[in-house]
Amino acid sequence: MRRLVLRTGVRWKISIAIAAVGALIAVALSLVVHNAARVSMLDNARDVQMARLLLAQRWYETSKPTRFNTKINDPALPKSLQKLMREKRRGSYVDDGHGSTPDIWAAVPLDNGDVLSLHSQFAGRSATVMKDLDRALIIGSVSVVFGGCALGVLIGGQLSRRLRKAAAAARNVAQGNTEVRVRDAISGVVRDETDDLARAVDALTDALNERIEAERRVTADIAHELRTPVTGLLTAAELLPPGRPTELVRDRAQAMRTLVEDVLEVARLDSASERAELQEISLGEFVSRRITVLNRDVVVRIVHESWVSTDPRRLERILLNLLTNAAKYGKPPVEVTVEGRVVRVRDHGPGFPEALLREGPSRFRTGASDRAGTGHGLGLTIAAGQARVLGARLTFRNAAPEGMATPLGESGGAIAVLWLPEHAPTNTGSFPMMPLPD
Repeated sequence: MRRLVLRTGVRWKISIAIAAVGALIAVALSLVVHNAARVSMLDNARDVQMARLLLAQRWYETSKPTRFNTKINDPALPKSLQKLMREKRRGSYVDDGHGSTPDIWAAVPLDNGDVLSLHSQFAGRSATVMKDLDRALIIGSVSVVFGGCALGVLIGGQLSRRLRKAAAAARNVAQGNTEVRVRDAISGVVRDETDDLARAVDALTDALNERIEAERRVTADIAHELRTPVTGLLTAAELLPPGRPTELVRDRAQAMRTLVEDVLEVARLDSASERAELQEISLGEFVSRRITVLNRDVVVRIVHESWVSTDPRRLERILLNLLTNAAKYGKPPVEVTVEGRVVRVRDHGPGFPEALLREGPSRFRTGASDRAGTGHGLGLTIAAGQARVLGARLTFRNAAPEGMATPLGESGGAIAVLWLPEHAPTNTGSFPMMPLPD
């Protein structure tokens, strides 16, 4: 069973947390203040009730008639006060058992054995004060909750923005822009744990770059050192007597030489030192002419002609590698379509491996489980690297399987699409700044 995952931002998590804590504190303080104020007012009401009863007692002892609604030997007198009266002690009592308004009792024993008592409800100004206090506490609690939410949005928003900037910078690094630094992307006045995270990511990026550069240098050095013995091997193979063994030796030696040259080319492309030698060419005419030389069986279709500024040698290298890949792993017919600045190369084979579609070309990975499984996986890697030098974009996708045609009528095969840029890269590998319109 798939586990349900709820995605939410840091901003709202912090807001909810602050609002929840604020609500708990506000409710707790409101209850404490309400109970303390109620107890204080009830104690004050009991004192007032007792003072009125003592005054009524003096009036009763001097002139006998009762005052202030006092009663003699009231049968409704609470049991706790009855006990005090038997002990000849005066006292007051609060009865909360009759409705929301408590009853205030006060009783005092007389010399003749009677009990003088006074009973009234806790109402009037005191009740109004309690209602006003409760209303103020409710308003204050709601204000604290909303204030906590606003504070959480501000704090969480700042943290969320810094994390998003860090994530964007990290994605740029993952895409190959190793000059980007996460710490510079999130720079600001505030310093928190995101700066520690940024420093760690930057340190990891530097360490990976150093390791990749070291591996590139080692690979280039090994390939360079192999050029001389491989060339000697090819020369020696030419001196062997004619025959099948000689042909096998020459074939393997030539394959080794091709591999060494490809590895050296990949190393040069990885070093980002390659620069394009630009020329203005008619793309459709150039592609038709070069493919006629490379493979006469390829069908070329010019939908729309366009002039582009590019490096013809590198463009030819890209076309050669794409056609070689299609011939080796796909099935005929192989079709090349030129439409403006876009060149499509398509075969009718089983298509590209899922790993290549997901992650892009990778050296020494051929997708043996999906395709023929021969070669070293350098052809498409070189094509993608040459496309980067041209400032172009090389994408890969598969057409729909046989019997499941797309709206464009495609069914089966691998499709490589080269998107040449509208503006050619400069000699520094960047793109020129276009003037803004007035």
